[in-house]
Amino acid sequence: MEIVILAVVIALVAIGAISGLVVSSRRKKQLPPDGPSSTPTITAPPAEPHVGEEAETPRDEPRRTIEEVGLPEAQAPTAPGTEAPFVTEPVPPVEVPEPTAGRLVRLRARLSRSQTTLGKGLLTLLSREHLDEDTWEEIEDTLLTADVGVAPTQELVERLRERVKVLGTRTPEELRGLLREELLELIGTEADRSVRTDGGEEVPGVVMVVGVNGTGKTTTTGKLARVLVADGRSVVLGAADTFRAAAADQLQTWGERVGARTVRGPEGGDPASIAFDAVKEGIAESADVVLIDTAGRLHTKSGLMDELGKVKRVVEKHGPLDEVLLVLDATTGQNGLVQARVFAEVVDITGIVLTKLDGTAKGGIVVAVQRELGVPVKLIGLGEGPDDLAPFEPEAFVDALIGD
Repeated sequence: MEIVILAVVIALVAIGAISGLVVSSRRKKQLPPDGPSSTPTITAPPAEPHVGEEAETPRDEPRRTIEEVGLPEAQAPTAPGTEAPFVTEPVPPVEVPEPTAGRLVRLRARLSRSQTTLGKGLLTLLSREHLDEDTWEEIEDTLLTADVGVAPTQELVERLRERVKVLGTRTPEELRGLLREELLELIGTEADRSVRTDGGEEVPGVVMVVGVNGTGKTTTTGKLARVLVADGRSVVLGAADTFRAAAADQLQTWGERVGARTVRGPEGGDPASIAFDAVKEGIAESADVVLIDTAGRLHTKSGLMDELGKVKRVVEKHGPLDEVLLVLDATTGQNGLVQARVFAEVVDITGIVLTKLDGTAKGGIVVAVQRELGVPVKLIGLGEGPDDLAPFEPEAFVDALIGD
């Protein structure tokens, strides 16, 4: 019994000791007595330092709370019909191109720059008192230098020899008349030099413009649009030159000047698809003519030439092509004939456009290219102006070459 009592006493003593330790520990963890406010102070960010002469030590600047910032007052709704007018950029006026009738005569001064070698050179030689063999060789060299070509040169020299023998005494007027007749015979006056753009009853006339890089093909297409508009025709342009940067933009600018719409696609897109869409749009708009500008294809790359043939085949799904114009740089002379041969093998060339015929070009190229392809020169470019593309008129051309 005594042992039980002793165990109970020991247990009570242990419980008391443990309770004391717990109370002491809690007292040690109590917070310090309340003193001054311990709320943290928020410091405003320093003001941004000034720059240059206004630089100074950053200082506190007054700041407003969100309650102090006023909100903008709500505006009353605008009554219908009183809205401010919508301002648009001014649209440039549509230009009125010069009439095509007699345009070549008006540009005669520029064309006459090519007369020194061919026209005046021949007249000077033919005016000599004695026309010996050396003189006739000089005449032949003059014609060859003017890019007339070997076969046409031989024909012309033979005819001149015969007519000079019959003529006998030669005055300047007689020589000029004789030379004019022979050059006209060489160039030809019977060919149909009009650009065919009639089309069918429900299909516009379709003209495809081809040529190598650098001949002025896209510019010629734009100028041709002006020629057609000047003649009262409505035009849709097809920008199928998708390989040259900004070619479509250039063509569109030409079209906007005369109110012609341009159908175009993404750069590097399928030229045949764009050409097809251009004709489709021309039909939908009842346009008179669709002009398709193709890429300036290098004639040495058969793959590109094959693609040109594809453009032609796709366009002909709407109907036959009325005109395929080959643009040649007149300053390239006989080198341009190489281009002409290759293009003629891919598409049926129906007409020639000679550009840059106002400067160093030699007028004899007109004869040579016609003989090479068997198709007439229909248009010539005589300058950089928008209306410097003229229908080719043999009489006016020869008159400009030999002078008054």
